[in-house]
Amino acid sequence: MPKKILFIMCDQLRFDYLGCTGHPSIRTPNIDALAARGVRFDRTYVQSPICGPSRMSFYTGRYTQSHGALWNEHPLRVGEMTIGDHLRPLGTRTVLCGKTHMTADKEGMERLGIDASTGIGALVAECGFEIWDRNDGVVPDGAKKQPSHYNKHLDALGYDGPNPWHQWANSARGDDGEILSGWLLSHASKPAAVAEKESETPYTTTRAIEFMEQAKDESWCLHLSYIKPHWPYIVPAPYHDMYGKDDIQPVKRDACEKEDPHPLLAGYFEHRYSHAFSRDDVRETVIPAYMGLITQIDDQIGRLMTYLEESGQTDDTLIVFTSDHGDYLGDHWLGEKELFHDQSARVPLIVIDPSDKADATRGRVETDLTEAIDLVPTFIDFLGGEVPDHILEGRSLLPATRNLPRTARDYVISEYDYSARPHLRHLSADARSCALTMIFDGRWKMIWIEGHRPMLFDIETDPDEYHDLGASVDHREEIKRLSEALFKWARRQHSRVTISDDKIDTVLSKDDATYGVYLGFWDEDELQTWKDAQDT
Repeated sequence: MPKKILFIMCDQLRFDYLGCTGHPSIRTPNIDALAARGVRFDRTYVQSPICGPSRMSFYTGRYTQSHGALWNEHPLRVGEMTIGDHLRPLGTRTVLCGKTHMTADKEGMERLGIDASTGIGALVAECGFEIWDRNDGVVPDGAKKQPSHYNKHLDALGYDGPNPWHQWANSARGDDGEILSGWLLSHASKPAAVAEKESETPYTTTRAIEFMEQAKDESWCLHLSYIKPHWPYIVPAPYHDMYGKDDIQPVKRDACEKEDPHPLLAGYFEHRYSHAFSRDDVRETVIPAYMGLITQIDDQIGRLMTYLEESGQTDDTLIVFTSDHGDYLGDHWLGEKELFHDQSARVPLIVIDPSDKADATRGRVETDLTEAIDLVPTFIDFLGGEVPDHILEGRSLLPATRNLPRTARDYVISEYDYSARPHLRHLSADARSCALTMIFDGRWKMIWIEGHRPMLFDIETDPDEYHDLGASVDHREEIKRLSEALFKWARRQHSRVTISDDKIDTVLSKDDATYGVYLGFWDEDELQTWKDAQDT
């Protein structure tokens, strides 16, 4: 059978909301079974703690500084190589079922005369993916970004209204049949009006299985990208009341965080999301629904694994399970994501390598630092290609799954651009100054903030990240060390993607005289002496 890759991504799934990552009451037996069959990379960090930039790094294998799509709706520039560009030459279809948050560089494509509706233009406009079914989410007044097959699907089933996705899948019903929008947090504990089997997560799974059945004799990389447990936090029965108040873990926040906080953190404290999730009643209503959404995903993972086994594709399929970022859920007095506490920037990552070479590592928990950009080189490596390390900035994870020597990372990097956040713009002089960069070496986590002092956390003595040491005179040496490492990373070659190091070494670094360009020689005798030396 041809090699295949099932690349599963959840949206806004925290690293610690799975049974296999230590949550004491959430039920995720199928995802836990994936961890038992593969390697769980316990300290994986995304390249940006928000959907669009994070996903663009997953799909390009490059840092946000490198690919330039710094926030949601920022176009990925035309010409930036994506996962499809790397896998198609290896004979592998690269297909999307679900969400990408991709915004095409329409201006760039028009400038170059590229038609986005067909051929290579359609691939460029969709982040290198063939579109099987794209579902980026919904807003109350219509499907987000693009027409949705899911809305058409609901309409065909008799779910009436101008926007059945919102009115049925993301809303509940009141006693008189009125629509209760799932966008309002007070309705999170109510069941969504849609039948469970027709809700977003089972629908996306069904569509993915349809593709895998159609293409089971081909080599493919299927990006199965669920839009949950991302808000709206509403889930159909029976998942809506599967969890209760007793299943909610104690909130991780401390009064000291609000005592003279860094201006950045103070700005986030004042955001509407943070005010909401600082309330106990909001957490007690939302978190059980969030957990229900996760268990619903887990049940669909069970469907997928059953299909792969029954169709005979399990032994040829690399399976990856991850998330694009986390969710604060009230920890640190915050809601949503965007900053760099582990609740936001750290994600689950499970890799199941079907090779016999991986048998010795099944069930292993890998604690070396890992980044989201490591997946594209892993896929190329699995398919037998050569990883173009002058383009890709991640590292293949197959040495870890196959018990081979590998060099551990010294640090991970994550970036965020807050220029689109009005409540934070007072922190910067202009849109180009709204830069945050995290560097984490496994113990010390520093956040560099343009125009402000850094933030610093010692994960060894303060694992919950309550105490910001960025202003401490006793920690100047750590800040200096991490600042130098960050400066070194920023000075690295991030943009020379059109020519490899090997080509430079074997062709461009040769002496000009090799090509008959005899600059610098005095006369024929000196030239002949040089030629004689080359022959010996």
